Amino acid sequence: MTFGGHDQNAHARRIARAAVAVSCVLSGCVHQRTRGTTQEDVRVLVYNVHAGKDAAGKESIRRIADVVKSVDPDIVLFQEVDKGTRRSGVVDQPDAYARLTGLHVAFGRSLDYDGGEYGIAVLSRWPIRRDTAIHLPVEPPQERSGGSHEPRVALSLVIDAPFGRLNLLDTHIDASGEDRWRLQEIKTIERLAREAVRTNARVLVGGDFNSTPESAVQNELRANGFRDAWPICGVGEGYSYPADVPRKRIDYLFLLSGFECMSARVIEADASDHRPVIFTLRLTQRGR
Repeated sequence: MTFGGHDQNAHARRIARAAVAVSCVLSGCVHQRTRGTTQEDVRVLVYNVHAGKDAAGKESIRRIADVVKSVDPDIVLFQEVDKGTRRSGVVDQPDAYARLTGLHVAFGRSLDYDGGEYGIAVLSRWPIRRDTAIHLPVEPPQERSGGSHEPRVALSLVIDAPFGRLNLLDTHIDASGEDRWRLQEIKTIERLAREAVRTNARVLVGGDFNSTPESAVQNELRANGFRDAWPICGVGEGYSYPADVPRKRIDYLFLLSGFECMSARVIEADASDHRPVIFTLRLTQRGR
């Protein structure tokens, strides 16, 4: 079961991406690599953007885009993204982030919400060949605050990077106090990751996993070959939530195949209720 998959909206996304490319040519975007790293370095930003609002509820789309541009990433994994909702002023947030940063964008719808859509998104310096939002089933269906059922999804992408095909999964799993639903949701994520690795592609998985490193969810992922990048190359605890005084590490990047982590840091920013985390990766032989 898919929500907002490639087949339904591919033509519209191609038009939107072409418009972004034309806009960048005219206005000088950051689409081309500007920093002094090599092609073998890949920078990935993981950022829950709280529907384009800071912790106080003030609109912050431009501030979020400025945070992104300040670290010049190749890939951005966003969670909590609105598209055309009344609460966000009917703004197409994925399109706004693409225009403000000059990056390609893909959006994965989790559910229809408040007159629009709500879900996750990925920004990429390089062309996105394919993207599909894949439902993460649980039993019984989990309810969000307010009593409505909130399906969770993983946004699966294939990106045409200079070093070859990159398979990427972005997700935002359940936020309950217990692991019951998260443990079900990661079963689908694990299956998707295994399928991607079997294609001999380079594979990354990341997002807001709403679980701390000692949790049953994280133990399960590690047992199934998900290499948590932060312990490899981060300094300190890696706390990213809440943004004012972070006390939890719940935002992750996992290395499945073809990458090693060189550095990672939490960025001090208040444009959302989470702080973003930036990872610098180095290419390795596939399968490592």
